[in-house]
Amino acid sequence: MSDVIQLLPDAVANQIAAGEVVQRPASAVKELIENAIDAGADKIRLIVRDGGKSLIQVIDNGCGMSVTDARRCFERHATSKIRKAEDLFAIRSMGFRGEALASIAAIAHVELKTRRVEDELGTLIEIEGSNVVRQEPEALPAGTSIAVKNLFYNIPARRNFLKSNPVEMRHIVDEFQRLALAHPRIFFTFHSDDNELFHLPGESLKQRIVHIFGNSYNQRLVPVEEETTIINLRGFIGKPEYAKKTRGEQFFFVNNRFVKDPYLNHAVVKAYEDILPPESYPLYVLFIEIDPAKIDINVHPTKTEIKYADERAIYAIIQSAVKRSLGRYNITPTLDFNQETGFSQMIRPKPLEEITPPSITFNPDFNPFENGKSGGGRQSSPIPQNWDTLYQISQKEAPTQLGLHRDEEELSAEQPQPGKKQPFQLHNRYIVSQIHSGFILIDQQAAHERILFEQFCQQLENRKGASQQSLFPQTVTLNAADFQLISDLLPDIQALGFQIREFGKHTFVVEGIPADLTSGMSERQVLEQLLEDYKNNQAALKLPKREKLARSLARHAAIKSGTPLSTDDMAELIDRLFACEMPNVSLSGKPVILTFTLQELSERFER
Repeated sequence: MSDVIQLLPDAVANQIAAGEVVQRPASAVKELIENAIDAGADKIRLIVRDGGKSLIQVIDNGCGMSVTDARRCFERHATSKIRKAEDLFAIRSMGFRGEALASIAAIAHVELKTRRVEDELGTLIEIEGSNVVRQEPEALPAGTSIAVKNLFYNIPARRNFLKSNPVEMRHIVDEFQRLALAHPRIFFTFHSDDNELFHLPGESLKQRIVHIFGNSYNQRLVPVEEETTIINLRGFIGKPEYAKKTRGEQFFFVNNRFVKDPYLNHAVVKAYEDILPPESYPLYVLFIEIDPAKIDINVHPTKTEIKYADERAIYAIIQSAVKRSLGRYNITPTLDFNQETGFSQMIRPKPLEEITPPSITFNPDFNPFENGKSGGGRQSSPIPQNWDTLYQISQKEAPTQLGLHRDEEELSAEQPQPGKKQPFQLHNRYIVSQIHSGFILIDQQAAHERILFEQFCQQLENRKGASQQSLFPQTVTLNAADFQLISDLLPDIQALGFQIREFGKHTFVVEGIPADLTSGMSERQVLEQLLEDYKNNQAALKLPKREKLARSLARHAAIKSGTPLSTDDMAELIDRLFACEMPNVSLSGKPVILTFTLQELSERFER
C-alpha cells in the first residue's frame, strides 16, 4: 500500500493560512497599515474601492525595502520583527508572524512598489496567487505602496460570503479608526471611491478623538492618567450622560495595539456603577503600557487577544483610576456638609462702593381726603366713568378651551355611554377592556410598538410615508462610520417619512420627520436616536435591513409606560392593535395581551 500523507504545495498552504489571517477586506487593511507603521512611516494613505473587493492600497513614507527584501517579504514566516524565540517576550511591533503578506498574495493580485531613501531606483513586483509575474526596477518615491486587487479572486466560496459594499466598508472604517486612535501622531488619509472620508493630521490624542467622532465629543471627554509599577494607564473616558446603547465606542490599547478584553471592559463599567443609565455603555479610549515580558500576544492570528501575568491587579488599577477620574472632575455626586456648592455659584460679592442703602421718600402734607389736590408728588386721577362695568367681567363664564389632552379630573368624571363598554387605564401603563367572557389587559407601550412596526413595514413596502415638515431645517454632522450607515439606509429612511439629504462632508440636512413621531425631540435627536437603536438591533438581531429600521423607529416613536391616555385614545389603540397581523406578540417576543376569564376569577375567589 502506497503512502497517503503528502506535503501540501506552498500555494495551497498559503490559501489555508489566509483563511485565518485575512477574513475580509478589513483584515487586509489592518495588516497593511500595521506594516506601514512598523516601517516608521509618519504619513499613511489608504485607498479602497467597492468596499475593498476591487482595490485596497496603502501608501506610506516609511523606510522602504531593498530588492531582496521586496521579494522575500511574500514568503511564509519571513519577518524583520523577530530573530529568535526569546524575542516573542519583548515584542513592541505590530506584526511579527510573517504570514500576512504571504496570505494576501495567495488570494489576490498584489502590486508592490518600494524604495529606500539611500537607493536611486526602487522595485516593482506583481504577484498573482503567490506567483511572481513581474519584477523590475523603477523610479519611485521613497517609501512603500502596496495595492491588493480582486481579493479572494481564486476562492469563489469566500468571495461569495462577503457582505455588501456598505457593510464591508463599515468594517474597514472600524479598523482604520482603531489604528488612527492608536497612533495619533501619524498623518492618516482615507479615500473610498474617490471620496475623502478622513483627513487626520498628526495631533494629540484628544484632538484625534474629536476629529474621528465629531466636534460634539470635545465636551464629553474626561482624562484618565495613572502610573504604577505594574502598568501605566492613560486616555479618556466619557461622561455618563453621553453613554450609548451600543458598544461601538470602547477602545482598549495595550502597547498601542487594539485588543478585545471583556474582563478589562468589566473593570471600566464597574467604575461607572450607579451613575450609568441601565443597559448603557460608556465611551472610553484607554492605553495600557506594560512590560512585554508580562503579556502574551501570540494567542490568536488577529492578535486582538492578550494573556496577562497579573490580570487581577490590572483590573483593580483600571477600576480605581476610572473611578478617581470621575470623582476628580465632579462627574460623580459628592457631599460636602461644610458648604453647599450649588448656591455658591449664584451669589457673587459686590464692592462696597457699589452697594446703595435703601431709601423711602414721602410727602408729609399729603391728605387722601382732599379731592383734586396734588398729593404724594403725583396728580390724582379722576374717577373713571362707568366704573361699575368693571365687575361684569367676573360675572361672565370663562370660554372653554379645547386641549389635546384632558386632565385627570375630567377623565375621572367622564360618564360611560349607555350600552358601550369603556376601557380604562391602570397605573398609566396597562389598558383594561371588558369582553364577553371576562376582560383583557393590554400593555400600552408594547401594543403601540406593534402597531407602528407593522405600519412602518407597510410604508417601506409601498415607499410612502407621511412626513411633517420642519419649521427650521437642521444640519446633522456625523462621524464617518455613522455617515456611511445613514447613506446606506437613506432610501428606506426617506420612505418612512424623513425628508433628509446630504449636505457636504459627513453632514445631512433634516427638513422633515415622520408624522407619527410625537416625542418632542429635535430632528437631530430623532435621527441620532434612530441610528443608535438601529445599531443596537443590528448587533443583537439577525434581521433584514428594513425590518430592523422599522423596529428601531417603532420603539422610538411609541408611547411610553406612564403616559395618561383618554378614553378615545385607548379605544383607538385597541382597534388599531386588533387590526394588526400579529396583535398578541410584542417586538421582543413577549405577550401584548393577557386574557382573564370569568371562570378564572371565580376560581380565585373560591366560588
